[in-house]
Amino acid sequence: MDRSPTNRPPTNRAPPSAHYRFGAFTLDAEAGLLFRGGEPALLGQRAVALLRLLLERSASPVSKDALIAEAWPGLAVEDSNLTVQIAALRRVLEQDGGAGWIETLPRRGYRYVGPPAKRVGADASELPRAPALTVPEKPSIAVLPFEYSGGPSGDAAWFADGMVDDIITGLSRLKWLFVIARNSSFVYRGRMADVKQVGRDLGVRYVLQGSVRRSDNRVRINAQLADSTTGAQVWAERYDRTLDDVFALQDEIALAVVGAIEPSLRRAEVERIRRKRPDSLDAYELVLRAQPDVDSGMPDRAATALPLLKRALALDPAYALAHGLAAMAHHNLFLRAGLREEDRQASVRHARLALEHGRDDALALTFAGFSLGMDAHDRAAAFAAFEAALALSPSTALGFILGSVVHSWAAEAEPAIAWGERAMRLSPFDSWAFAAFGSQALGHYLLERPQEAAKAAYQAVQANPGHSINYVILIGPLVALGRLAEAKAAAARVMELQPTFRFSRQFAGVDCAPALAEKLGAALRKIALPE
Repeated sequence: MDRSPTNRPPTNRAPPSAHYRFGAFTLDAEAGLLFRGGEPALLGQRAVALLRLLLERSASPVSKDALIAEAWPGLAVEDSNLTVQIAALRRVLEQDGGAGWIETLPRRGYRYVGPPAKRVGADASELPRAPALTVPEKPSIAVLPFEYSGGPSGDAAWFADGMVDDIITGLSRLKWLFVIARNSSFVYRGRMADVKQVGRDLGVRYVLQGSVRRSDNRVRINAQLADSTTGAQVWAERYDRTLDDVFALQDEIALAVVGAIEPSLRRAEVERIRRKRPDSLDAYELVLRAQPDVDSGMPDRAATALPLLKRALALDPAYALAHGLAAMAHHNLFLRAGLREEDRQASVRHARLALEHGRDDALALTFAGFSLGMDAHDRAAAFAAFEAALALSPSTALGFILGSVVHSWAAEAEPAIAWGERAMRLSPFDSWAFAAFGSQALGHYLLERPQEAAKAAYQAVQANPGHSINYVILIGPLVALGRLAEAKAAAARVMELQPTFRFSRQFAGVDCAPALAEKLGAALRKIALPE
């Protein structure tokens, strides 16, 4: 059958103010909502458009062409799309005995044969209104079904749905994030959803939308994250891949999306919290405000974060992430502000409390593992924590980043590179990217690849130019390449950022493996960095 727009019959659309009451239902055509009693059924726009036309022509046949023109104006679609939307309508109506209210007319179309539909005015006082859902204080997200097209019939659909299921599962593993269940978010299938309306309907602050396009053996996925309170875009990315292994690709994209969303959501939440008065913050918000200072790796900013974390722990002594961040803050102070024993002990103490209280919190386990590996010099305990974190949430990029750091100072070159690369695939713009680049630099340096090492070290410097250890790492490959002037400039920068720096004390502080200490130490001595 020809589905071109020019061959479709004209439609007789209801005015925007039209409301219809039938049985226990009321259709608000303007808002695009079907109410059952006072509760919204949350049908998609296309299903609402179909129902409106069927109610307008109550008891009369409505052709497939007319229905398609109403729900998909200007688009050429297959009859199967119409069948899916009619089935969705029937599922909602059958909750009140309306399974047979929409009659199928073989090869012709459909007809509404349910209770008489009474048209009422938009200002009628008896019209139901959707109850306003309160957005929770913790960040909340709904992942809508991705649009799909191309490929053999049904292939793109199950691929898109499977990927969205994986994304919802991955996000649900983040303890600090409230995630709407699939059954609620999938009512928006086939609907051109407005993110602000979705936020009001589901009571969420963030909405993830996307699309999947297949062509031959390639697939392109677009994903966008928006703030439902403002409509502003928080994050967007496009993935273009071949379909050599469709299940592996589905997992890869889902992990990449979750890995990218986690830091993007945290940045958005930090900006939101910064607009609140500091004396009105609860434990969660205090932790969120402290985290960027901890993530900087800077000892002065770590000192700024610790009072906030102390306040959070006074409110909630079992707050695992607050303990994990406190462990990292003390680590920053220990390693880069005098190697004081009290900071090392505080780092380890908070790490153990994070483990005790955070068995289901991937981020808390990650910070705990790092402090145990770097400050307690217990690498077995460190990787037990990292592996537990990644089992909980395989998309936790920070687990791979900090794991790569522990590998690198243990002179485990290949794992350091592999973990760092994995982290950057998950979260290429992570605030901790400098640490992953530094780990890769040390790995390449140990494997006698000074060119690759220098490139990675310069990336670390660019990602965090205020971190003295990035310049220490850079010196090794520069000396190996004979670029001594650059190496001396890097050494001068180390002393400018950390005047008390002595590399032998630094190596002892992180329990640097003998092979790395010998190799990197020789380069540092050559350009006269204080030992």
